[in-house]
Amino acid sequence: MIRLHDISLPPEHNASQLLFEAARMLRVPNSKIRKMKIVRRSVDARKKPDVRIIYTVDVTVEGSEKKILKQSGCKKASAAPISRYQPPKADHMPEKRPVVVGFGPAGMFAALVLALAGWKPLVLERGEDARARHEKVEAFFETGHLDTRSNVQFGEGGAGTFSDGKLNTGVNNPRIGWILEQFVAAGAREDILYDAKPHVGTDVLLTVVQNLRKRIISLGGEVRFCTQVTGLCAEDGHLTGLKTETGEIIPCDRAVLAIGHSARDTFEMLEGSGIPMEPKPFAMGVRIEQEQKDINIAQYGRENSALPPADYKLVEHLEDETVYTFCMCPGGYVVAAASEEGRIATNGMSYADRDGENANAALLVTLNPRDFPYEGALGGMRWQRELERRAYEVSGSYRAPAQKVGDFLAGVPSTGAGRVQPTYRPGVAWCDLHSVLPEKITAAIAQALPRLDGRLKGFADPEGVLTAPETRSSSPVRILRDKDRQSTLRGLYPTGEGAGYAGGIMSAAIDGIMTAEAILLEESHGRETDQ
Repeated sequence: MIRLHDISLPPEHNASQLLFEAARMLRVPNSKIRKMKIVRRSVDARKKPDVRIIYTVDVTVEGSEKKILKQSGCKKASAAPISRYQPPKADHMPEKRPVVVGFGPAGMFAALVLALAGWKPLVLERGEDARARHEKVEAFFETGHLDTRSNVQFGEGGAGTFSDGKLNTGVNNPRIGWILEQFVAAGAREDILYDAKPHVGTDVLLTVVQNLRKRIISLGGEVRFCTQVTGLCAEDGHLTGLKTETGEIIPCDRAVLAIGHSARDTFEMLEGSGIPMEPKPFAMGVRIEQEQKDINIAQYGRENSALPPADYKLVEHLEDETVYTFCMCPGGYVVAAASEEGRIATNGMSYADRDGENANAALLVTLNPRDFPYEGALGGMRWQRELERRAYEVSGSYRAPAQKVGDFLAGVPSTGAGRVQPTYRPGVAWCDLHSVLPEKITAAIAQALPRLDGRLKGFADPEGVLTAPETRSSSPVRILRDKDRQSTLRGLYPTGEGAGYAGGIMSAAIDGIMTAEAILLEESHGRETDQ
């Protein structure tokens, strides 16, 4: 198989043009190419409005591929790599099945790898299954009635289920391709296998996570919903069991702790149990919304229906802080992400088609433990709670505090929407966000907005909307683990975003897989030592 890089085509191209260009690069007739597979597809908008689509493809060619490569003289052609990740196998069952606490990306993929190894994991998830959870979330969006058990943060699929479903990551890891294949097998579109910025969309994720659960069960695993872990059992420094909210004690000597970044009561339980933790840098701020068509024109130079809705990623380094965009949702919606009574949190979400009127992104300010007004491992978490409570007090309900960008920069309260209509449900409360967020955050955002607008025209459109607070971008806590991925309580494996070792769906899934691998490896080494 031959790999061809940097095939450049106009946005309006078709499959025949891609095939023709591949054959031209290899100097063979189209008919000589027996098979073609897209490996990567990206958008190159550096010379707007002449935007190009850039491909990497693998082709199978009739005849000697070595000879064709040599004769073509193409510097963008090479032999395609053939190595790919395969999850580990096991030749025995442990005495006690492993338990996975949390069924977000980290827990889900840890459970899948353990199940594929024949270990029949038990998954404990505090929230509900995806279908029931979706109903509760929609009810909250419509009525403002919050279910603290089943919401945007808790339930099957974790917080990522109600997001844009981005699957790109800055991590270069051989497990990425395998993870994407599992998503496709569970119902995601095949283009995530090769798009440079793959996304699934929350509407598709709702089906994908259910199918992944069914696969784990088909392999002998078990998933229990509405089962919150409230305590740990230990003997001589080793985990012996997990206590649940019903008082049940589940015996286990290996538990993947994949609780997510919002399981605050679990963080408190862990601190009370003496599990070593430390405060971790994280970021807080607002959600910013602009009209998607303006972002398209700014990024592409003109509107073009053949191109996907444009995204952006911006960063501004100030003297003491960094302000940056995160979890950008083209054609998306700002959503209510609260998980505790009397507190407001926001997030971004989009559907697979990304066809909403607005673009939105988190606009965040980096915060370090020295900035936290509270001490201790949970100082950042307590600060999150304070800001979320303050937002609820200003609003008087789960309507989120909001302000137009122009008013925010002028320091005057907003009284209503302008051209950009806020998408947050159950609605917004217009105000001055300087009365909601601390000066450290508002001053940094105010300083950064004009500079970011200089890099992306329209980013700081005065009619844009800022909705607050965005507090759940990542975990403010790190649950310490050693090189074997275990806590000082042996058999407890802190994993994923909630434990402070990931930042998004893909990195959390990778961390979950690596934890499962560590458990399998530890058992294998233990058996060898016993023998």
